[in-house]
Amino acid sequence: MTPNPHSWEQRELRSFFHTFSDLPSLQQDGPTVMERGDGMYVYDTEGNRYLEANAGLWNMTLGFSEHRLARVAAKQYEALPGYHTFFGRNSQPAVALAERMLELAPAPMSRVFFTNSGSEANESVVKLLWLMWSGEGQPQRRKLISRKGAYHGSAVMTSSLTGKDYVKAFGLPLPEVVMADCPHAWRYGNAGESDDAFCHRLADNLERLILAEGTDTIAGFFAEPVQGAGGVIVPPASYFKRIQPILRRHGIPLVADEVICGFGRTGNIWGCQTLDIAPDIIVASKSMSAGYFPMGAVMLSKQIDTRVTEACQQWEEFPHGFTTAGHPVGCAVSLEAIRIIVEDGVLENVRTQSKPFQSRLSAMAEHPMVAEARGVGLMGALEIVADKSTRQAFPGAARIGERIARAARLRGLIVRPLGSSLVLAPAFILTGAQNDWIFSTLESVLDQTYRELSGG
Repeated sequence: MTPNPHSWEQRELRSFFHTFSDLPSLQQDGPTVMERGDGMYVYDTEGNRYLEANAGLWNMTLGFSEHRLARVAAKQYEALPGYHTFFGRNSQPAVALAERMLELAPAPMSRVFFTNSGSEANESVVKLLWLMWSGEGQPQRRKLISRKGAYHGSAVMTSSLTGKDYVKAFGLPLPEVVMADCPHAWRYGNAGESDDAFCHRLADNLERLILAEGTDTIAGFFAEPVQGAGGVIVPPASYFKRIQPILRRHGIPLVADEVICGFGRTGNIWGCQTLDIAPDIIVASKSMSAGYFPMGAVMLSKQIDTRVTEACQQWEEFPHGFTTAGHPVGCAVSLEAIRIIVEDGVLENVRTQSKPFQSRLSAMAEHPMVAEARGVGLMGALEIVADKSTRQAFPGAARIGERIARAARLRGLIVRPLGSSLVLAPAFILTGAQNDWIFSTLESVLDQTYRELSGG
């Protein structure tokens, strides 16, 4: 059947350049164009309904029809539809949001700097650190430690901080970035090595890395509490306990990238609380506005705030910012989203639903295609393999993740393939019945895929 050239899907293929999409699969299967949303569900232009088990891109944490956020946005558009934060000017919602975020911070923080995204927030942190060290007479402290498997954004510097092979497509990472170990014990642990021994080894490796690079060349250390786009890598319990003293001993600021974990995803407001992290700088985005407005933020400890402020004196200003950062509508939406999450029982629902979610997730490890099931709170991943006994992965040409995701989508379930992993991160309004349906459907899809690949 010849496709309708006027359909939304064909118009999309002709006009739209896709981000982070498997282009051969897109040409073969075609895009899916969404028309509306309702709670946990989105509907495409053909009227098909999908349960979005990844909350969009981790961010639509209150679902797709939270009318209170739409009303707040409309009210703010009528009062002050836009403004900036340059030249000492601001808006009331931006001030109120900064105050609220400082109240909720997992460690004492001093001030907040707003951006339009997590990428911009992490990019801003890099400039803050370089400005700070240069102002203190140490301009050579430009190296940034990130970790293999990390994701910190898609701008040039934040792509460099991203420990994924695809950044090589752009000639990255930049030479200022140094990669430390990924804290994934299942993949990188030695035979017979306990979780604590694994963390001890990674801490020793980190200290050796710092000394080899030169302590006086390191500007900062970036870490997600849980590596999200790396495949939901939850570090063993003693990981941050072991690495934080090393960073403090060498005077290296710890930047906690809470873009995915922040505002509820792990079962606490912050991933830092779940993983026992005491950061110097916090980066937030996604759930702070529940995905209803592009927002990002950088929170500075008192010490970092003081040091950066002093470094700005030479330039008579802080020479950095974004036109629409601290947008009054976005700040108003974020205030309401945070209020709903914290005060209206949503965070409590995350904690309640996390138990059956993690229970069903763990049970998936019994499937012959699943080598590991891992997660925390309302986030999890399944490691898909061709052979469990040897942990042999499927060849890239098999596009196993895309194959499973497509089969799930045909049944009305959206899951996210990430390399050899399948990732789940549903909205915080998940119900028990929806949780059961997600895993029952996914089990059926894996069974079907296994039979097809086994010739059964």
